[in-house]
Amino acid sequence: MSSVSWHPEEFYTPFFSDSAKERRPSPIRGLFPLEKRPGVISLLAGKPNPDTFPLTSVTFTARSLYDLEKEDSYTISDSALSQALQYSDTSGLPQLLNWLTGLQEKSHGRKVGEGWRVSVGSGSQDVLYKVKPLIHYPEIEVDAQGISSGSLRKIMDEWPINKPKPRVLYTVPYGCNPTGITTAIERRREVLEIARAHNILILEDDPYFYLYFGDQERPPSFFALEAQMGGTVGNVVRFDSFSKVLSAGIRIGFVSGPEPILRAIDMHTATANLQVSSLTQAIVFSLLSDWGYDGFGKHIEHVSQFYRSKRDVFQSAMKRHLDGLAEWEVPVAGMFFWFKLRLPAHAGAPEGDSKELIETKAYENGVLALPGTVFIPNDTKTAYVRASFSLLDEEQVNEALRRLGEHDTGALMAVFDLIAFT
Repeated sequence: MSSVSWHPEEFYTPFFSDSAKERRPSPIRGLFPLEKRPGVISLLAGKPNPDTFPLTSVTFTARSLYDLEKEDSYTISDSALSQALQYSDTSGLPQLLNWLTGLQEKSHGRKVGEGWRVSVGSGSQDVLYKVKPLIHYPEIEVDAQGISSGSLRKIMDEWPINKPKPRVLYTVPYGCNPTGITTAIERRREVLEIARAHNILILEDDPYFYLYFGDQERPPSFFALEAQMGGTVGNVVRFDSFSKVLSAGIRIGFVSGPEPILRAIDMHTATANLQVSSLTQAIVFSLLSDWGYDGFGKHIEHVSQFYRSKRDVFQSAMKRHLDGLAEWEVPVAGMFFWFKLRLPAHAGAPEGDSKELIETKAYENGVLALPGTVFIPNDTKTAYVRASFSLLDEEQVNEALRRLGEHDTGALMAVFDLIAFT
């Protein structure tokens, strides 16, 4: 890997909103680390006495990595439970942060000491919200190769000199929701070069990174690529989530990025919700530490192949029943098909309007579908529909698409209600 340097503290000052600049570290929580020094008697925090807590242990089971028909048991008790039931560091349980730091090194090749660290959030949406500044939202075009570097370059090069330039680029590089597109590696390099040239911060929202099942080697993340390209790093803030691979309800996500950005996120957390649940962090750490990185990799392989199988079933059914009625790109990551219905054109919708179709037919028949217009700025009408293949079994998919395929394009609006998409 090429040697790297990272941006100085002042590089990030223009990215912060006024409220972010006004926040100060908690005077109490900032002293918590001093309590750990041997011999110190702390009169510091208003922590409840754990002797009053009713929980004495927490036991859960998980599917065995090596035999999915069996279960392994895990118990959190004694000092580990005391820590899990008490207030903890805003950025996360130290042992979980250490494990996640090692995971990022293995997954993205980023070394400790390269100007980044990790913080935990209540799902990746939580930490993403906390890093979002008050910005203008110009739309960047997307095609089958992902985010268009040409569109981004044109916007930045032609930006009016009397207006502040956009400073942040948001992107979902693997299995993008809703399009299912995974950005090609050359596009990633081009986007990074533009970001460096214009001092743009890339928000890499990546909940589907571990749900990659393409035939080709998975392209490197923006977080990995900025180090591989050499030069100065620190233009990427990466958001990961366990929601798609461990549990959606456990709400554990984590952010990796430059120290000044993560410090601002932590201060926001400290004033908003104090910290992520220590108990859920302890549960996740108990599982991950037992698995180790190799075990986690084995689990991820199982999950990605599960979704590949689901993708294949849906793709086969689309070919069998909707050939000529819709068009689509085959996703190589994530859990969505983004397909364009061949609908009649009408005023304001030259390619048809899937929203009108769903509201007049599908919903009346008790089906909740997701029209593409909800993903497009300014409520622009579109013929696209997002379909999730994560929950439907093969029989449901084939029956729904078989019924739809019995009708020609002119009758499509009358039969769309037969599809049970989510």
